Amino acid sequence: MPDHLRLGVNIDHVATVRNARGGAVPDPVRAAKLAEEAGADGITAHLREDRRHISDTDIEALMETLSTPLNFEMAATDEMQAIALRHVPHAVCLVPERREERTTEGGLEVAKDENRLAHFIAPLRDAGCRVSIFIAADKRQIEAAHRIGAEVIELHTGAYCDAHAEERFSERDQELGKLTEMAAFADDLGLEVHAGHGLTYDTVAPVAALPQVRELNIGHFLIGEAIFRGLDPAIKEMRRIMDDARA
Repeated sequence: MPDHLRLGVNIDHVATVRNARGGAVPDPVRAAKLAEEAGADGITAHLREDRRHISDTDIEALMETLSTPLNFEMAATDEMQAIALRHVPHAVCLVPERREERTTEGGLEVAKDENRLAHFIAPLRDAGCRVSIFIAADKRQIEAAHRIGAEVIELHTGAYCDAHAEERFSERDQELGKLTEMAAFADDLGLEVHAGHGLTYDTVAPVAALPQVRELNIGHFLIGEAIFRGLDPAIKEMRRIMDDARA
């Protein structure tokens, strides 16, 4: 089991609040720096096609400012590939994207798009980006991600978290079982395993305890919790729960 489970903090929804009114505040770059100081091992930012939260200038500022790695979430489009190749962030995570969705609703369909995605990620890897694929805990998708040359998969924990929130505990346990089994399967293939989406103080521990998982990416809950307790203590509490679960 790795000694340290990494925490990536997604700062998208600081930008959501900023963009609701316009102007420059609250500043997601300031949030990223505070997250670093609170113990985040990396920062995640999703530059969407419609720029609903993170902007191009945010990405530029994050690349110039951060001392921890930037995980650049993006759709597999020519526009986003060009931006990633211009900035060359530490990591690129490919996610599905639809304009009408409120948040990323599921994992990327890799198995039906292997040829295109293999060609898409090749220049990113050649440029030095660690390429991750955000996918469901599904054997077929994991095998496809491995075949196209991804180095990392990020397992979508949304179904598990939703089932917990809605007190569908039998379904929650089934979803956790899938995550457990598929984390082990991906690790056996040589993929680095990450997880994220919808994780809270109440749901993070069982995922953090999975020995194959190397990194969790958490955003919306932490930004919401920061309204009540501040970003630093919100992140430190998540870090404490993760570390206790790992121990």
